Amino acid sequence: KKILVIDDSPFVFHQVADIVEGSDYEVVGSAKTGELGIELYKELKPDFVILDIVMPGINGIETGKRLLEINPEAKIIILSSLCDAGTVEEVKEAGIRYLLPKPVQGDILLVTLKMLERR
Repeated sequence: KKILVIDDSPFVFHQVADIVEGSDYEVVGSAKTGELGIELYKELKPDFVILDIVMPGINGIETGKRLLEINPEAKIIILSSLCDAGTVEEVKEAGIRYLLPKPVQGDILLVTLKMLERR
């Protein structure tokens, strides 16, 4: 299964790639902005998107909304250091089901991917 990482930190791309190595998942692309991520999403048609919230240009929540407009079935996970109640509510209102804290724990990310896959 293909994963697109949209995060302005190259560290997150490598971290996710390391976590999924040897599993059924593969990171197939990364973008440092929401705008670039949306274009890559259309091109690569990944099974999953992993998004940051704070990025240059449009933020991750707005990026997620736009991805869901393109594909209402898009499977999106937000990884963020912003996990306060207000952020959780914003993420839910945007239609995104999963918000995981950074730094992400490998086992939690893999379990979340499996849960999204069954959706």
